[in-house]
Amino acid sequence: MQRQHFERHYSERIGWLRAAVLGANDGIISTASLIVGVAAAGATRTAILIAAMTGLVAGAMSMAAGEYVSVSSQSDTEKADLEREKNELANDEKSEREELTQIYIDRGLNSDLAKQVAKQLMAHDALGAHARDVLGLSDIHRAHPLQAALASAITFAIGAALPVVLVIGTPMSGMYAVVSVGSLIFLALLGSIAARAGGANIFVGAARVSFWGLLAMGLTTAVGTLLGTANV
Repeated sequence: MQRQHFERHYSERIGWLRAAVLGANDGIISTASLIVGVAAAGATRTAILIAAMTGLVAGAMSMAAGEYVSVSSQSDTEKADLEREKNELANDEKSEREELTQIYIDRGLNSDLAKQVAKQLMAHDALGAHARDVLGLSDIHRAHPLQAALASAITFAIGAALPVVLVIGTPMSGMYAVVSVGSLIFLALLGSIAARAGGANIFVGAARVSFWGLLAMGLTTAVGTLLGTANV
């Protein structure tokens, strides 16, 4: 009896991993930056918490809407391409088989073998073969709007909640330093986890996300300080 070989690949995680990392990363950076910017302007703890919580809710909804709309557009394009391939298969199957044959020849098969492969694959699932080899579509990379929207919203809210917790548990005198350093640590951990899940270098992943977080907090601090000094 032949044993089945099961193998999982990092690419299978692309759909949810991208949305999840983007959501959590944006949640931490935007909320932490909002907190340090408002704190630098001299706001009270209550004002800082109100700004942070409203930013959390607005950001989560914005991420969900943005992901849903953008991925839905991708999904619509995929469906339109599949419908066109279906019509072409129905109206000119010979040309479609020749197209598939040429693709396999370009990939290294000889002409006779390429013809056999194209013939057998089209007999099994013509549309599936064209979706995969002509359009480059697969179940792994297929767009899933609702999945992307939920992943982004939930992870944004989780990421945004981390600097909010630091605000609640830290005295006003040390709030700026604790939120800044703590958020950078969260970002480094997120970058490391995301890189590991995707099979990349964890140190590179941690460094690049931390850099952008540090830059964002630095800029919002400058804005908050200027506005606070000007008493706008």
